[in-house]
Amino acid sequence: MELEKTRADIISTVEFNHTGELLATGDKGGRVVIFQREQESKNQVHRRGEYNVYSTFQSHEPEFDYLKSLEIEEKINKIRWLPQQNAAYFLLSTNDKTVKLWKVSERDKRPEGYNLKDEEGRLRDPTTITTLRVPVLRPMDLMVEATPRRVFANAHTYHINSISVNSDYETYMSADDLRINLWNFEITNQSFNIVDIKPANMEELTEVITAAEFHPHHCNSFVYSSSKGTIRLCDMRASALCDRHSKFFEEPEDPSNRSFFSEIISSISDVKFSHSGRYIMTRDYLTVKVWDLNMENRPIETYQVHDYLRSKLCSLYENDCIFDKFECVWNGSDSVIMTGSYNNFFRMFDRNTKRDVTLEASRENSKPRAILKPRKVCVGGKRRKDEISVDSLDFSKKILHTAWHPSENIIAVAATNNLYIFQDKVN
Repeated sequence: MELEKTRADIISTVEFNHTGELLATGDKGGRVVIFQREQESKNQVHRRGEYNVYSTFQSHEPEFDYLKSLEIEEKINKIRWLPQQNAAYFLLSTNDKTVKLWKVSERDKRPEGYNLKDEEGRLRDPTTITTLRVPVLRPMDLMVEATPRRVFANAHTYHINSISVNSDYETYMSADDLRINLWNFEITNQSFNIVDIKPANMEELTEVITAAEFHPHHCNSFVYSSSKGTIRLCDMRASALCDRHSKFFEEPEDPSNRSFFSEIISSISDVKFSHSGRYIMTRDYLTVKVWDLNMENRPIETYQVHDYLRSKLCSLYENDCIFDKFECVWNGSDSVIMTGSYNNFFRMFDRNTKRDVTLEASRENSKPRAILKPRKVCVGGKRRKDEISVDSLDFSKKILHTAWHPSENIIAVAATNNLYIFQDKVN
């Protein structure tokens, strides 16, 4: 039971909303937990930035597909926020098959003094009602309610790996291994298939879609990445079915690095547009690359995340770690990028200074106001006292999911079933 409990608690996605006031996590047990940032108080100016639990709800339940004899996991694959339009918040969450639109709203008043019901809520006999009264709103304890407003189901044969809200805020897309569907938020019973790479004969299948995202400003453009290490930029104005991409980004392979694992480690696990919309960032097993939309033949920047694992690919293949899907994120100004590694390490690369740092998310470092010390991994030979040997790295501790506050230096890092929130120290 203890094992099952911890499995359900493993965080599977992390996402700030557009203001950074809220932070949502999804886990393998199908739950969504929303944290809200504390408001600054007059006497404790530095206290601002504490995130406390705001709402917790069960988003997806385990299901069973009887036709295919298939268990459908409740695990939350992705969460995407919609920009806030009124007092309520809206977010999309998805498991392998079903996307749901949730409304999260606050209630701090309740109506009293109904005419047709008594105080317990039972209907009154209309013949006994002799007077009419005006219902009033009475204050009550704050309650945060999460209600499912739309359920978008039955559109994916394969597992959904991405959802992305369009900049028109009327549509969003969901991507699985072979297809990408476009949805209207108001219409749940039909979607529009915009990419289909399924071959007529499944034996000829050579690549799958691994991630997809809309352009942040142009509602007609989106990108998707593949297991072959390629990225396609598509324009929905060109044709309804985006079978022909308008741009194709691929880096020719260095023959000297060719190995049995080349294909596996070149698979792209995440793709993200920069906030400016000018660049795309991709993460594969060993590197993060930044591409300029105007240059398709090679990335403009390549960052080695954990090059010391190149000699360990054999054992990483045997323990299945080589198939781990690491995500990557930009900071608010697109100047720094962050991605995860093993041993609860995560990496930051400053694009201007070309400096990079390895930090660790661990219990020891999680005391409030503790300052993170940069970590170093040494390969072979002599080890300095503050370095960690590549042979003693723990591959069961991995940082796959991270998020960066849209405007401030606050990051959220999911380490298995713990969420760490780090921020720039206030001088």
